[in-house]
Amino acid sequence: MSDNVVRLHKDTEPTAQDASVTTLTVVSDAPASAPVPLWVRSGRAVKRFATDEKTTTAVRAVARHGMYTFNGGRIVARRTWDGRTGSRYERMIRAAEAAGNHELAEEWEERLQRFRDARHRRRMDLLTSPVDVAKGAAIGTGMSIGTLVALGIVMALNTKDVADVITPLTAVIEFIGLLITIVQVVWPYAVTLGPLFALLALWSVGRKQQAAPNWALPDNVRNGEGEPITPSIVVKALRDLGVPALARAIKEMGDAGASMLGPIRIAGCGVEVDVTLPSGVSTVEVQQRRRKLAENLTRHEHEVFITIPQAARTVRLWIADSGALDEPIGPSPLVTDETMTADYAKGRAPWGQDLRGDAAALSLYQRHLLITGLSNQGKTVALRSLALWLSLDKSVQFLMGDLKGVGDWAMFDGLATTLIQGPTDEHVIQVTEMVEGAVDEMNRRIQAPPGTTFPPLIVLVDEAQVAFMCPAKDEDKRPYGGAKANSRYFMAVRKIHNQGRAVNVLMWQGTQDPTNENLPKLVREGAHTRASLALGTESQARMALGDKAVDGGAAPNLLRPGLDRGTLVVASDGIAIPAGQSSITVRTHYIDDDGAEAITDRAKALRDGVTTLHAIEQGEERDPLADIASVLGESSRVRTKDVLTRLANLNQDAYGGWSFIDLKRVLDDAGAEPYKSDGVMVVSRDRVSRALVNRDSDGSASAFK
Repeated sequence: MSDNVVRLHKDTEPTAQDASVTTLTVVSDAPASAPVPLWVRSGRAVKRFATDEKTTTAVRAVARHGMYTFNGGRIVARRTWDGRTGSRYERMIRAAEAAGNHELAEEWEERLQRFRDARHRRRMDLLTSPVDVAKGAAIGTGMSIGTLVALGIVMALNTKDVADVITPLTAVIEFIGLLITIVQVVWPYAVTLGPLFALLALWSVGRKQQAAPNWALPDNVRNGEGEPITPSIVVKALRDLGVPALARAIKEMGDAGASMLGPIRIAGCGVEVDVTLPSGVSTVEVQQRRRKLAENLTRHEHEVFITIPQAARTVRLWIADSGALDEPIGPSPLVTDETMTADYAKGRAPWGQDLRGDAAALSLYQRHLLITGLSNQGKTVALRSLALWLSLDKSVQFLMGDLKGVGDWAMFDGLATTLIQGPTDEHVIQVTEMVEGAVDEMNRRIQAPPGTTFPPLIVLVDEAQVAFMCPAKDEDKRPYGGAKANSRYFMAVRKIHNQGRAVNVLMWQGTQDPTNENLPKLVREGAHTRASLALGTESQARMALGDKAVDGGAAPNLLRPGLDRGTLVVASDGIAIPAGQSSITVRTHYIDDDGAEAITDRAKALRDGVTTLHAIEQGEERDPLADIASVLGESSRVRTKDVLTRLANLNQDAYGGWSFIDLKRVLDDAGAEPYKSDGVMVVSRDRVSRALVNRDSDGSASAFK
């Protein structure tokens, strides 16, 4: 069986071997495709060549460098014209009038009049200068010849040769001839190369000014990457901001729009410039257009900060170098300098860097603290770094409540007098009782004799919004959370805010995503130092920092969540803020858990030893003597009133109502009686430890609930 092959095109001369092959010719009604004309093919080739990347790059390069030379000539011509005429002064006068500064306009008018008077005197001098020049030349020539002849006479007397009289004159004539010969040789080359050097100079001027169409500029310049900030760029950005009064005033100023600008100063990883706005333009109109201004300056929104200095009708622009804010800052000095110590009263905590790149240090002396922001933006790390620095002052005491409970503060075990970690209502109850214990300590200090000094007591609550939102109530139906007068946590914080500062009892709080419900107004306004990470809205920024700071330019709501992690906007008198500003932006150092543990190890080495009290489960049976031993810690003896305070912090229900008599009763029964040392009653650690050993060996341990 043979296969039949179907051919679409008939062979004109079939061979004998193909005789058995069935041939099929397909006839189509469609006309055969006509050949592409030459002019079409040529056009396509030209189009491909014209649109090729190499061609466009070459064309842009030729156009760019040509325009550099042409516009460089225009720039030089304009500068020359400005130097020879009063046009510069006239532009300044128009700019001052457009800005509404009539005093400056009068000053420039006086300068213009002085320039015209000096120019008139120079022109009048030109009428008599030809005669003076001719007289001067004749006198100079005669004196020169006389001097040369006199010199020749002296030489002739010395050599006894009369021919030496004209030797100096002959030498000068020969030197002049040599100069003429040199000029004759060099002149043809100078005529050829001179214009080339002139064009090169014009090209250099144009290149420095980027005097070429935008489409012809290099890609990095056209996209704004690395573009330096110049007065003309700032003025153009302000002109195109969309404020009609501002655009009109700049247009009337002409090229003198830069008169609005102060000097452009290097400021860290960017530049800073003050802009005095024309009359009729408010600072708010510029602040509200931050994004557009940043884009006009070829920057991202987060790379431009607008603040209000003291000068009236002035905004201060800080413009970052492109991409500089995305680079991390260096490690904390707490990690790199193992010899660093802290001073609560006189020192400042090394917190990070401001936008200028300068070190940002915060004073914590007698200042309540509030740090807020969205979740996972670095709040706990920023708050913890301050506590880490302060832990290096061995006089500072800590009461800590971590209502997240994932171990962020675990390294303070052995440093903090109390450390409660957990997110449940029971943990909120214990944190509330801890803060109320601090209120009692505050009241005790307030009632002390005048002049008594007290060690700093830092009451720190992280994730404080959990406490404010807690629905639990006590046996008297008083809520632990909330923002009403019967809220236990709220009222305890308010009491410390009201009076704690005077006796060194300070409240530090960290919260998330602030609202009026989870961060009441009276609490947030009670903090002396208020700092905020990235937030979602301007209203939240006002809650976090206050109206004054936000009206002055503070904008944590414009920070980029995730990308600006660890960047804080701070409003406080405890940190150096530029004059006229109400806040400062700080990029905080990141200290990881390992680094934090190393710092707390150094802090523990500075102290005698602290036994940290942890959260106690409700209903747990208490052993008074064992609890007394635990609160004594590593100290050889502790004052009885301090023992009572520590017991109350350990368990308010069990020991909150204890007096000295109750403490003495337990110790007397155990054979570890308090005694006087340096005039005060103290409890001995050795006596209590010995009493515990003896009691356990006798099997006489007792407990109560």
